[in-house]
Amino acid sequence: MISSSSLISSVIAFATTDGTNLSPHRQQQQQQQHLQQHSITGSSTTTRLFAGVGVGRSEISQTKDEFLEIELNVPPKRSGVIARLKFPPVFPGPSELIEVRYDLPFGLNVEPKENLAICTKDGEKVGDVLRYTSQWTMGLPQGDGAVSTVASFAGGISWQCSLFDVMKSKDWPRVIEALTSNVESRTDEVVLIFERSLE
Repeated sequence: MISSSSLISSVIAFATTDGTNLSPHRQQQQQQQHLQQHSITGSSTTTRLFAGVGVGRSEISQTKDEFLEIELNVPPKRSGVIARLKFPPVFPGPSELIEVRYDLPFGLNVEPKENLAICTKDGEKVGDVLRYTSQWTMGLPQGDGAVSTVASFAGGISWQCSLFDVMKSKDWPRVIEALTSNVESRTDEVVLIFERSLE
């Protein structure tokens, strides 16, 4: 477990792989029902799920090939950097993506099982699979042209945020390293993308 003195989260969105199309009225009903079932409120934690089937399709969607797609803002909160991810689900049946943003410091209970990073205690949900996490590494500023070229000659190396693909990790210590790179001296939040089976 990654230690935490306070835990505040906001789950931003989810996407389903079952491809169900619903009327706008039914979408709203399903979203309200989902929020009631999946909202967690405690003394130090608030988690909410936003968007429903057919809601926010421009940000999170499913393609005909059963790939999950998500568009999200990369930390820190005001970076203005947007990442787009597209990847196949790990579950054979329908599943959903859940984007979680924790203020720092944060806590998370995951462990390796069957080559997956599985949640072991509720906070997220037991059985959720961690697919991506924000990570911080030393590097040159991203971009084209003169700014990045000048930065490379001027020693403009600094901490850069990227999204770490947990499924491509060669070993568990590398996943822990990516998670623990999200510290208050570099960012004000951590982003985690989970996949949850709907069966």
